[in-house]
Amino acid sequence: MILERAKRLDAERVPIERASGRVLAEPVAALVDLPPFPSSAMDGYALRAADTVDVPVRLPVVARIAAGQPAARPLAAGEAMGISTGGSVPDGADAVVPLELVDESGDEIELRDPVQAGAHVRWRGGDVSAGETVLEPGARLGPAQVAALAAVGISEVQCAKRPRVGILVTGSELRPPGEPLGPGEIYESNGLLLATALQLAGAVPAQLGVVADEPEEHERAMERALLGFDMLVTSGGASVGPHDLVRATQAKLRVEELFWGVAVKPGKPVAFGVRRDHLVFNLPGNPVSVLVTFELFVRPAVNALLGIPEPLPDYRTGILATTVRRNPHRDEYVRATTRRTEHAVLLEPVPGQESHMIARAGRADALVAIPAGEGEVPAGEEARYISLG
Repeated sequence: MILERAKRLDAERVPIERASGRVLAEPVAALVDLPPFPSSAMDGYALRAADTVDVPVRLPVVARIAAGQPAARPLAAGEAMGISTGGSVPDGADAVVPLELVDESGDEIELRDPVQAGAHVRWRGGDVSAGETVLEPGARLGPAQVAALAAVGISEVQCAKRPRVGILVTGSELRPPGEPLGPGEIYESNGLLLATALQLAGAVPAQLGVVADEPEEHERAMERALLGFDMLVTSGGASVGPHDLVRATQAKLRVEELFWGVAVKPGKPVAFGVRRDHLVFNLPGNPVSVLVTFELFVRPAVNALLGIPEPLPDYRTGILATTVRRNPHRDEYVRATTRRTEHAVLLEPVPGQESHMIARAGRADALVAIPAGEGEVPAGEEARYISLG
């Protein structure tokens, strides 16, 4: 239901030096052959393989080729040219012999073994040919991708716009870290959790502050948020208590609620809605519930807005290190640490799985999916997990 409504945002032109982490909106083709000329893979001597059939053989060194400084003339039969790694292999040469395989004396080299044609030569277009597609739409640009584009001459790319996401945290009891706490107050952490997760996912988050549990304040804050962002994510106030005002306020603001409540622990009171093209997520107030529901529902929406081809959570497989009891009614996402062994990834649940225990969850680097059901999942069984790394 979320992905049906989370459509890729428009594209914008981005200079390659600022494209790190962005997502391509169109295919990108090479502007040049890569390599653009036959080049040497070694420091050595360019020569003709046919001249080394009968060994030992001595060849005069008639020129020295450095990277960026091609030879002034083609190589003739019975000659060799010194060449540096990356240097342009001269016309007439079809092989390079490494320095350590020859004996050099003055301007002459002696070879004791034949050289095969093509040895240590990087042929023109061996990596990619001009006009050939280098990256497809939906590719996220990391170090290798940015380097590939730069190497084929690309200076700008069309990327999906980054989703602008407003974050609204509700709760009269919340105070900023660093301030003294009064009776019944706690420090606010969900806004920073969401801002960090959204930024790492490729969105542009904006923390809109904490809204007290007052209907008028909710309405003013949400109306502003719904106008200025591609997505609104709230935390807290989405359940059925007397101070849970979020869903009723959104209904007044013409947000169409598409679902409320999911069979997931932690995170049951999640709501999702839309107003025109704006996506609205209402997450629970407990921090671990926010962590889990972000990965299951919000991140896939961000991926879809960016145009990533496979937006759903990236599940991996590991082995449970300890036995875990199933929840009869809800799929449970257990916070765990991962440890790699020779044959598998071991999943060790952290102690303290309550939805408010964010300090203990801070040690975890995985969410392990335990399907709803009776009984237990024993230690040693395979389990799917989402990496938090």
